[in-house]
Amino acid sequence: MNKVTRRASTCVRVGDRLIGGAAPVLVQSMTNTPTEDVHSTASQIKELWESGAEAVRITVNTRQAAEAVPEIVSGLDESGVRVPLIGDFHYNGHILLSEYPDCAKLLAKYRINPGNVGSGDRQDQNFRAMVEIALLWDKPVRIGVNWGSLDQELFARAVEDNSRLQEPLDVHSVLIEAIVTSALASARVAESYGLPHDHIVLSAKVSDVPDLVAVYRALAARCGYALHLGLTEAGMSTKGIVSSTAALAILLAEGIGDTIRVSLTPSPGSSRIQEVTVCQQILQSLGLRAFSPQVTACPGCGRTTSTVFHELAQQIQSYLDSQRPFWQLRYPGVEEFRVAVMGCIVNGPGESKHADIGISLPGSGEDPKAPVYVDGKHITTLSGPALSTEFIQLINNYVEQRWGKKSNRATDPPIY
Repeated sequence: MNKVTRRASTCVRVGDRLIGGAAPVLVQSMTNTPTEDVHSTASQIKELWESGAEAVRITVNTRQAAEAVPEIVSGLDESGVRVPLIGDFHYNGHILLSEYPDCAKLLAKYRINPGNVGSGDRQDQNFRAMVEIALLWDKPVRIGVNWGSLDQELFARAVEDNSRLQEPLDVHSVLIEAIVTSALASARVAESYGLPHDHIVLSAKVSDVPDLVAVYRALAARCGYALHLGLTEAGMSTKGIVSSTAALAILLAEGIGDTIRVSLTPSPGSSRIQEVTVCQQILQSLGLRAFSPQVTACPGCGRTTSTVFHELAQQIQSYLDSQRPFWQLRYPGVEEFRVAVMGCIVNGPGESKHADIGISLPGSGEDPKAPVYVDGKHITTLSGPALSTEFIQLINNYVEQRWGKKSNRATDPPIY
């Protein structure tokens, strides 16, 4: 995998995970269940963890929610789920963390929005109370500024200061600068209260791609804190996926960002795991991390026998997905496995040679045979009704020969 040196100079420990420094970019997600509903919340956390979430944020907004945290953690422990839980606090976090010490103790990190902890002197008091509780329990804090809840007193001062300039900026540019200033100023205040530099993660959430890129470029240039990336209110389905991918890919490719979340609005009643999958695919596509074997397949055109190769590509991807849990235990490193399923002679052989193992199916009018390439070399040609079964067997053989020797596990479940 290609390595990019990210800008965070500090490494923050969140439970058994690390954010920043030389640590891999961490994938986060968040529940949307009422935290008071212990069963639903624990079940969703387990589902997100099983899909690959490496930290999960939960809402802690009421006394009942804070009181439920120990029971949620206990249930997860009994289920074998080991994932850091992040408490999301707004408005009353200083009260809840003070009144429910077990909640404060068991959460792996606190998320504080400086714009939602009060105003004036009360803002300073409430913010300080939360920082002091984080110090008491040795917890890191994400200081998360959001343009939908930016400290209005700070923004008003920024607008006034801008109006005095000889060449004032437009209001939108002032807003962007105010977001950056708020995050950095809050981090400095937290450090003045005793919170160590390596216990701080910053985020500055906006919902437009160019603005997010501008905000995080500014943060990265002006601090060494670990940075959490993500569009806020990214949206639903394709819009949310494309917008988040566009923003995160630019920043990650520039070496900016240490932990990410794709905040997708799910369809009613649907699973939350899609946002985890999208995060993983962004990182894998950029060559920053590997999570699962990948299939390269052409889109098809008038040259291809579309039904045949589309069905085979889908079958191979489904097979790789089904084997991933077993392969990751038995074959360390298999997540970097690349398979090509191509549809005709134009790009088929070339793409197949670039993959670890690839098959080039015959296009319309071509000889009804499918050459197979392993590590760039033609090793056999398949044809006939057993083609898919034979190709899957070649995949199994390749995985065993390349990664099997790295594992000494004798009790793993069979892979087929």
